[in-house]
Formats: sequence, structure tokens, C-alpha cells
Amino acid sequence: MYQKALSYYIAMLYRSFADFTGGKLQEVGLNFGLLFFIVYIGKKPNCTPSELTKALSLDWGHSQRCINRLTDDGFITKEKSGRHYLLNLTERGQEAFEAAHRIFFDWDDRFMTNLTAKEKEQLLALLEKATERIPHHVRND
Repeated sequence: MYQKALSYYIAMLYRSFADFTGGKLQEVGLNFGLLFFIVYIGKKPNCTPSELTKALSLDWGHSQRCINRLTDDGFITKEKSGRHYLLNLTERGQEAFEAAHRIFFDWDDRFMTNLTAKEKEQLLALLEKATERIPHHVRND
């Protein structure tokens, strides 16, 4: 007998979200892999590359390549401050950050059209509860 699994639905939602965001992010010059860098730096101005790498649970080399790309493409600044570098959004980065936030809410609106307001609230509350045991550094909240 077939049993329902949360992981199956998560995979379907992830694929849908990645597909939806792909075109929207290209409009601002980003790809899906760089989305969470922009979101993190937008929420945590003056963060260090080390903080960002740890918060996003990334490999140091991959993180540095992405930071360099975002710097080269004009989305972020990387300024030396003492022994550390501080990361901040440029004007272009701020526009990408705002577009990213719109993408999250636009996808929610598109995905949850068949749910009532109460059902949406219940779903989000249940998902929040289900993710309580996920380590803080993975949740990025």
C-alpha cells in the first residue's frame, strides 16, 4: 500500500519553487543558487563571509566563489574592517533583495490559491511546528 510522505511533497514544492523563481531571478541578473546569499545579506547587513557561510551551511570555497561573483556583478560590497570583511548590498543588490521577497510571496499566492485563508494559516503553523527541531543554522531564521 502506498503511504504519503512529507519528503515527497517537499521535493515537489522545491521543484515548483525553483522553476518559478528561475525566470523571475533572471530578470534581476541572479540565479537560484545566489538567492539565499542576497536574502541573508539583506537581512543581516555588515555580516562577515564567515557568518554567512556558517548560517547557510555552505562549503567555504563555494561560499567565497559566490561572494566574489556577487561582488563582481555589482550586487554586494565586500569592505575590509579590521581583520574581517563586511558584506552589504549595493543598490542593485537591494533591488534583487526586494525582488526576492516578492518572489516568495508571489509563489505562495500562486501555490496556495486552492486554500482558504484559514487553511493557509493552519498549513504555515503546522510547517513551522514541523521545522522546530531543525537546527537553527539550517533554518536561517
